[in-house]
Amino acid sequence: MRAAPRSDVPVDEALARARAFTANLSARRSVRQFADRPIPEGVLEEAVRAAGSAPSGANLQPWRFVVVTDPGVRRALREAAEAEERDFYRRRVSDEWRDALAPLGTDWRKPFLETAPALIVVFEVHKGPRSPKPYYVKESVGIAVGFLLAALHQAGLASLTHTPSPMRFLNEILDRPREERGYVVIPVGYPAADAEVPAIDRKPLDEILVRR
Repeated sequence: MRAAPRSDVPVDEALARARAFTANLSARRSVRQFADRPIPEGVLEEAVRAAGSAPSGANLQPWRFVVVTDPGVRRALREAAEAEERDFYRRRVSDEWRDALAPLGTDWRKPFLETAPALIVVFEVHKGPRSPKPYYVKESVGIAVGFLLAALHQAGLASLTHTPSPMRFLNEILDRPREERGYVVIPVGYPAADAEVPAIDRKPLDEILVRR
């Protein structure tokens, strides 16, 4: 054990910094149309480094981040994901779920998996030949993904969280071992000039915060 790090934020700046961070992160939106513009060297690595600093159950860090930039691999992932999505929209989606998705304009087509210059595929790491039994896996990986999205936004990049189901094709295409289980696919890049995002509202603070 070692001494906890001390905050270097002056007390009189704490609220201003919190508000600035909130304003910056609140501007983030999921983007589905990406520009053909390269991502600066090293940015994705630093974003993953930030994600890897997230807290995790027993500090076992049960995550793996696979960065995909190869066009052929991105195409293969798109084709496999769209096959699952067609089945989902045709046979498995409930009417209630379909109604919830309608304002977002989503369907089985996922061109962003191919047009985004990079995909970050996040896996949960479970017990296997090279990994110990983890604890609170989904919670830990979820926190790490939150860190990742914030870091990408801070770098000026747009992103989207895509969760095809089932996800076993990710292991096959990316040659990942069985103890790694797909969690989310995150297309990353700069928004296209004509990119549009849904007009959405955030719940007000008094609906999400409870004081006791």
